[in-house]
Amino acid sequence: MVVCRMTLMVCKKKRSETEKKTKWWKLKKEECCEEFRQKLRQALGGQVLLPDDWETTAEVIRETGRKVLGVSSGRRKEDKETWWWNEEVQDSIQKKKLAKKKWDMDRTEENRQEYKELQRRVKREVSKAKQKAYDELYTRLDTREGEKDLYRLARQRDRDGKDVQQVRVIKDRDGRVLTSEESVQRRWKEYFEELMNEENEREKRVEGVNSVEQKVDKIRKDEVRKALKRMKSGKAVGPDDIPVEVWKCLGEAAVEFLASLFNRVLESERMPEEWRRSVLVPIFKNKGDMQSCSNCRGIKLMSHTMKVWERVVEARLRKVVEICEQQYGFMPRKSTTDAIFALRILMEKYRDGQKELHCVFVDLEKAYDRVPREELWYCMRKSGVAEKYVRVVQDMYERSRTVVRCAVGQTEEFNVEVGLHQGSALSPFLFAIVMDQLSEEVRQESPWTMMFADDIVICSESREQVEENLERWRFVLERRGMKVSRSKTEYMCVNEREGSGTVRLQGEEVKKVQEFKYLGSTVQSNGECGKENELNAYDKVPPITPRTVPRSLRSTSTVRLIPPFLRYKRHLSTTSNSQTPNSTMAKTKELSKDTRNKIVDLHQAGKTESAIELTQAKHSMSRILTGSHAVTARRRRRKKPDPFAEPAKERE
Repeated sequence: MVVCRMTLMVCKKKRSETEKKTKWWKLKKEECCEEFRQKLRQALGGQVLLPDDWETTAEVIRETGRKVLGVSSGRRKEDKETWWWNEEVQDSIQKKKLAKKKWDMDRTEENRQEYKELQRRVKREVSKAKQKAYDELYTRLDTREGEKDLYRLARQRDRDGKDVQQVRVIKDRDGRVLTSEESVQRRWKEYFEELMNEENEREKRVEGVNSVEQKVDKIRKDEVRKALKRMKSGKAVGPDDIPVEVWKCLGEAAVEFLASLFNRVLESERMPEEWRRSVLVPIFKNKGDMQSCSNCRGIKLMSHTMKVWERVVEARLRKVVEICEQQYGFMPRKSTTDAIFALRILMEKYRDGQKELHCVFVDLEKAYDRVPREELWYCMRKSGVAEKYVRVVQDMYERSRTVVRCAVGQTEEFNVEVGLHQGSALSPFLFAIVMDQLSEEVRQESPWTMMFADDIVICSESREQVEENLERWRFVLERRGMKVSRSKTEYMCVNEREGSGTVRLQGEEVKKVQEFKYLGSTVQSNGECGKENELNAYDKVPPITPRTVPRSLRSTSTVRLIPPFLRYKRHLSTTSNSQTPNSTMAKTKELSKDTRNKIVDLHQAGKTESAIELTQAKHSMSRILTGSHAVTARRRRRKKPDPFAEPAKERE
């Protein structure tokens, strides 16, 4: 028997606080937008046009926003669920607090009864406020405009259970857990500063490239309008605290100001110093140890105005630079579905022909963060980009600085000397230019070589040939500062025969797999889509609002959420040996907006795999919205017979 005496110190719970922010989201309301325009015009002395100077304009906009729209308290939303709060609840709670103080000072029965009565009133007011808020939420979700909110709620509820953004302790490079705020901040700074300032070993270029000296046109207003239109609202702001909603609110005055500002930047090749600063937010990759820095991706929060400038430059570069057909990432009229479908068709043909197909999925280590900038300038010039634009892009990366924002605060500022900006509007196309030039000597025609940004697939009919191609890719990439990951690069053989062997990379054996998740879609070595057709992902989504969702919203949400998912999956699917001709026909059809009619059509065509999938998805969505499998089952038993069920004689 062991007896011990322990003394425990209970620490007072600290209220987690964040930086106070201007309530820019109020600009969604037309009355707030109009008031903001009027106050800004008054702050500028009645002028309709904005001043030419960026610093002056930015400061006036920020000050006007704080006065008109207000500033948040800085407390985290997760502390209390008060989104349904209203003035009636606030008044009742204030009266209850005063009654409590009065009773504490004078313990009479009259004061006690007054306090208890106010307590009951507060509970009634809270219940009414919650019910009213939920009714308004359901009404909004039950419309076409509320479809995005439905997706957002589902994603937010899914993230809430993972505690990704609240990791207050991390591990150092030796695996020891750091708990103090100072050590955690120091570790984040150490990790990202090392990542963004160290190049991989590379061979210095000896040959030069001729620069294209040509006159460039001035920035036109219609270019600015198109760039603003492409910018999404509701995104996190950068250090300058001016969101794109401000420019959209100001309308034509903002277009004229930005066009004039961008022309000055283009002429001088110098952008405002405020745009060089950014905030780096670690985002967990949803795999590996959550406390390891290497399992987080750093996304930069940059100035929205700089992003508009980047989109203007990007649109001009796309008119000049022609990217190879093997690149599917961030290209017009191309998407992940094209690359996935091309790979599936290739695998299906070799499976049907009883031939082997060898595929290597190449992974690049820290691809965006380790791009040598000298290589970027070289590839831009070699692609025919005018020297003026090369210098403009160089200015975007010159003297760039950032801080890391983590759960315990912000780190000290440090310089960024290597790699592309994660979260930049221009970075994806710049990376495509680099990959296009580096792979010019080794890439084959599609689908034998396919690239989606840094995701590369190499295919061949023989193991020896795919091994040789992999080695050639490794050589040309690592010679220029990109590094092929030995641990994450994987090899798969379709329709494999016994003794086909494996693939080696510089003497190391590449991991051989039977299935691989390519661009979010699972491909299998047998060429079938069985894994991809499972809808278990829906079961991971927690309930949006348990037990309180109206039945009309459940059916509406099924129609809104399920068809886009299945439409996307139908584009990627190929036929398998186990599928019937009816199933193949069903896969080529577009799902209509009316999910229920589609289920009827599919059942009439035979009990196809697509019909089963759609029914499973419908039930999964029902579980999401009701919040419980058991509740769903009980309610299903109380329902009338399913009008879409097959007749008993057909089931027999």
